[in-house]
Amino acid sequence: MARKEEPKQGKAENQKLKTYLVMQYFLKNTDERHPVTMADILDYLCEDCNIDAERRSIYRDIKDINKILYMLDHQEEGCNIEQAALALEEDEFENYIVSGETNRSGYYLARRPHNVEVDDIRLLAECVYNAKFISDDKATELIQVVSSLVSQWDAADIRHDAFLIGRKKTDNNKVLSNVSTINYAMRRGTAADPHTPEKITFKYQKYSIEDVSKTIDRRKGASYKVSPYRLLINDGNYYLLAFDDKAQDMRTYRVDRMKGINLTGEPRDGEEEFAIIERDIHNYTQRVFGMFGGKRVRLTLRFINPLLDTVIDRFGTKGVTYSKADDSHFAVSPEVELSDQFFSWLCGFGNKVKIIGPEFVIDDFKTYLDKIRALY
Repeated sequence: MARKEEPKQGKAENQKLKTYLVMQYFLKNTDERHPVTMADILDYLCEDCNIDAERRSIYRDIKDINKILYMLDHQEEGCNIEQAALALEEDEFENYIVSGETNRSGYYLARRPHNVEVDDIRLLAECVYNAKFISDDKATELIQVVSSLVSQWDAADIRHDAFLIGRKKTDNNKVLSNVSTINYAMRRGTAADPHTPEKITFKYQKYSIEDVSKTIDRRKGASYKVSPYRLLINDGNYYLLAFDDKAQDMRTYRVDRMKGINLTGEPRDGEEEFAIIERDIHNYTQRVFGMFGGKRVRLTLRFINPLLDTVIDRFGTKGVTYSKADDSHFAVSPEVELSDQFFSWLCGFGNKVKIIGPEFVIDDFKTYLDKIRALY
């Protein structure tokens, strides 16, 4: 009797991966709108994976995949493979890969692992592209990762929708690496893994009119040394809130403009200053972002009533007084960082806003307007 030929080594290795390859095929190539036939699956295994398979083995693979995906979705409950098999037998609608053979449409993945919805992935993709601190290259890489959770057709739609939205993004490809280093510096260790939050040094970048396509070092290349306390996101940018060694005060820094971040091993300073901010971090960020660098002042403003939502979005409601001024106006008394940036924000409302007091703020605003008028 002739001896049966042994399978080639590569083919035997591929055979061991068959169930996994079938699962990946369903994840990428099927959804409710795009079922596949048994012939499609067998052709894929043969032509792309060098695996000869029979229909019966694919039926077994589908059952195993359903059990695996169910078990993964219920792993927090301690679900094992036997419990997954029992659950799927009791409720056929829990199956992930389902058959549409009643209308001869084939098989498709009806539910994504972890109940992932296409709209959820689209939202994540949009958040990635909206983040100015993520470079285009890194954004493309991250979109590929999240899109792998949906079918290739949905992934193509998500990538297309995201790319249609143009935004100014950083050229710094090391932002996420910077964030990782900063998080390590701020980390409080455990008994098993001790670590004391420490200072960091870095070079801080700015644009120069000599060549706006590149950035140069601030402080003529001198390093900044700061005690990092909190990472913040505002208007699509990552910021570090830190206590500056030179200024001896809390400052914010754009993370995408930081380069060459190094750990110093020196314990942090500024605990008391940060504790004051931390008690009302929300109010602090509302005051600072977009209105930096000025004296902190509480003032009273009068706006027309239709701007109430806009004003609340800017100042919030905690620690801020709102009252009715007259039938057409309301008054608000926030605490702000008094600066040219703040005055320019007020100018955007034209005659729809008026500073009521204190008097020195009104005088400062008149001086600001006079400087602008003098240019014309």
